[in-house]
Amino acid sequence: MSNSVPFDAVREFEVDGTSYKMADLTVLEDEGLCDLDELPVSIRILLESVLRNVDGETITEDDVRNAASWQPEVPDVELPFTPSRVVLQDLTGVPAVVDLAALRSAADRAGEQPSIVEPEVPIDLVIDHSVQVDYFGSEDAYERNVEMEYERNAERYKALKWAQQAFEDFNVVPPGTGIVHQVNLEYLGRVVHDRDVGGENWLFPDTLVGTDSHTPMIGGIGVVGWGVGGIEAEAAMLGQPITMKLPEVVGVRLTGELPEGATATDLVLHVTEKLRGVGVVDRFVEFFGPGVSNLTVPDRATLSNMAPEQGSTVSVFPADEATLDYLELTGRDPEHIELVREYLDAQGLFGEQEPEYTETVELDLSTVEPSLAGPKRPQDRVPMGNMRTHFRHLLYDEFGDEIDDVGEEAITRWLGEGGAGGNAEGTDASTDGGTVAEPETAEAPEEPDLGELTKRVSVEMDDGSEVEIGHGSVVVSAITSCTNTSNPSVMLAAGLLAKNAVDRGLDVPDYVKTSLAPGSRVVTEYLDASGLLPYLEDLGYNVVGYGCTTCIGNAGPLPDPIETAIDEHGLWTTSVLSGNRNFEARIHPKIRANYLASPPLVVAYGLAGRMDIDLEREPLGTDDDGEPVYLADLWPSSDEIHAAVHDSVDTSMFEDKYASVYEGDERWKGLEAPSGDVYEWDEESTYIREPPFFTNFPLEEPGVADIENARCLMLLGDTVTTDHISPAGPFGPDLPAGQWLLDHGVEPHEFNTYGSRRGNHEVMMRGTFANVRIENEMLDGVEGGYTIHRPTGEETTVFEASERYREDGTPLVVAAGTEFGTGSSRDWAAKGTDLLGVKATIAESYERIYRDNLVGMGVLPLQFQNGDSWESLGLDGSETFSVHGLDEGLDVKDELTVVAEREDGSTIEFPVTAQVGTPAAVRYVENGGILHLVLRRLLTE
Repeated sequence: MSNSVPFDAVREFEVDGTSYKMADLTVLEDEGLCDLDELPVSIRILLESVLRNVDGETITEDDVRNAASWQPEVPDVELPFTPSRVVLQDLTGVPAVVDLAALRSAADRAGEQPSIVEPEVPIDLVIDHSVQVDYFGSEDAYERNVEMEYERNAERYKALKWAQQAFEDFNVVPPGTGIVHQVNLEYLGRVVHDRDVGGENWLFPDTLVGTDSHTPMIGGIGVVGWGVGGIEAEAAMLGQPITMKLPEVVGVRLTGELPEGATATDLVLHVTEKLRGVGVVDRFVEFFGPGVSNLTVPDRATLSNMAPEQGSTVSVFPADEATLDYLELTGRDPEHIELVREYLDAQGLFGEQEPEYTETVELDLSTVEPSLAGPKRPQDRVPMGNMRTHFRHLLYDEFGDEIDDVGEEAITRWLGEGGAGGNAEGTDASTDGGTVAEPETAEAPEEPDLGELTKRVSVEMDDGSEVEIGHGSVVVSAITSCTNTSNPSVMLAAGLLAKNAVDRGLDVPDYVKTSLAPGSRVVTEYLDASGLLPYLEDLGYNVVGYGCTTCIGNAGPLPDPIETAIDEHGLWTTSVLSGNRNFEARIHPKIRANYLASPPLVVAYGLAGRMDIDLEREPLGTDDDGEPVYLADLWPSSDEIHAAVHDSVDTSMFEDKYASVYEGDERWKGLEAPSGDVYEWDEESTYIREPPFFTNFPLEEPGVADIENARCLMLLGDTVTTDHISPAGPFGPDLPAGQWLLDHGVEPHEFNTYGSRRGNHEVMMRGTFANVRIENEMLDGVEGGYTIHRPTGEETTVFEASERYREDGTPLVVAAGTEFGTGSSRDWAAKGTDLLGVKATIAESYERIYRDNLVGMGVLPLQFQNGDSWESLGLDGSETFSVHGLDEGLDVKDELTVVAEREDGSTIEFPVTAQVGTPAAVRYVENGGILHLVLRRLLTE
């Protein structure tokens, strides 16, 4: 490493008598390449990576000059980034392991040593995405859910244990430990590495990529890391730099402090709304300003966690004294903490910074108010006081045509009750911030009978009791997700609110499915130490697992009578969760409206049992004396919350719970995994199968060519998410994936979820574009994975149509609107698209990770120009599509022409831009994908 670093930038650096090598950024300033104080901290960290990893071939001195050339008006240059480590979770980690195993099998078939396929950076895989909430509201819920987890996923877990022994520096954190990002924050994150490189001690910043879009959460402790697709992460594991455009950086200047009653969750929902309005896709975000010192590190991590919802690649807080205090609290070695301080200070990376930014956004923390976000997008913030009006407008938009016999005055009065503003897409209501409001004591007016809008139905539960539910009923109330469970202040606030509720005699209605899924075992320790865990359990918020659960779509089944009532009566029931994602059908396919909220608000809405309530004015329930109990009566003060954090959270908890983080319980230790360098594929397996990507692998680069006479497989609208494209949740026997499993002897109760089957391409390709809420605009009002086969005009499943097109040798395209592929960093959204035979997608705009995943699979993402859309051009999906300009080769941001020919022979010609932003991305497409390129190099060089 040191022999190739240019500008004589390697210098010796001594800390406490130990000598290290480091790539000195100040040398670049001395050379006149940059003014370090003017560079955003995140850019300085990228610059250090480029400088340190110069090898004269993959990364050159010119790359250092390009990275150092950053200005607020960012130069159009490419940056090769080499992360210091990779983190995985199991839903994306299993397919990554399957791909690595498939690469080894391909090398073995080619007569090479399988070990030529070997990760070059450390890898940590945390198993957190598979536990499902089958059991809840009982003391044994956790044990029973873990038993089910192992029963369903033993085969997948054995494959991960194989990888742990087959690859060097590949570590697996077993089930029941926590959520990857919280484990990363509390334990794995180093801030600065001291690592042996070629027999020399080196210091350099901790940087990473992860196969989960919420990887940027680590930015809460000043670490630059972001989510990539599994495909790109696998290439990074194998030593391939991640090529990217030098990013613009948006500075968010924070002032003031959070007011009484507002939480870090409320803050992140405000920031998400604001940054989506600014537009930060493909940009970095850095927080700075006097308000930063008023946020704890867990508060900062909450903000960094929702970088993908904000749209940014990273949302980072430069390291400061609070960072070091957090490292100490969480049990990091004192000598390492001092090393972090010394190194960052020497590199100009420590403490308050005010560099130049591409754009600066101001946010006064004192304006933050209690809020939720929904019903289907995280950026659609709704002030808590507007929730009733918001939800009623949502219902009216859906059912208004069915209530002709109701007077307009009654409807207007019903819609207007409970506060101003609010609509189905959130609200722009301004606020000065403030506390949970004191309630008005006037009795709420009796609800009118407005037919469908106010419908309530009686449901007999399995135990014989009767409940009543209707539109707006909360059927899932889940404290979940690393976004919030990593933050003791909001978790203890939920416990304090639960205590106050129990003391007043309140309870959660029987139809609400409650759950508590901490992001690490430390959370349970401090909830127990505070004495608050029993109160949460009294309300049904028992620990159900240590994993993502509801936030990833593993909410588990609702009680059968509730699901039946929802189906029979078309009810718009709701969920409320302390998560970061609420896309359609993600939380549960039967639930139509899903809201993100802080843990104490999750408990509050669980107690209320409905979302169509104004918690500022209406009571949550009545106490034992029949007196109304309002949210303001239960909400803990900031002083109470701070005291609970101070008294209940200590270093010994982190030291104890992470001392044996890789060992696992007896179930994990008892799993007998395969061994050896080459994985033994089982042709009968329905979980792990060798994918077809590298079978019959040609050593010659396939290149690119014009696409001729392609058919449109899907015609999609705006904000089609990766959940729509590749769902993670459960599925039934009526769908192609379920039919394949039935044909292979798997009973429906053993199907598990799409996410758990990601090691099996047969299931996953059949599940692509199969979300029950996806809408193909070629069909009128039809939801689900269906399309029209051309030229027959027959309506069929997307998979069946793709198979017929494959047999005919017909290439495919998919057309979409704006924000195509927003959401999780789901590599199967691209892999499945590729396996269905899609050669190109044409959209108005893309989310970064999905676009890059498409490129990583050799699928060409094209973007309409000049404000065009498929709708404005008059396309309806019946046309054939030809993409011209590729026969001459593909260039960065190439401008191509699409010719769409209608059934009557007339044509529409329109320009598109290839969303291939770097020369490396061009090479990926030319090779049929990034892993194809890597394998070709391994086999030929």
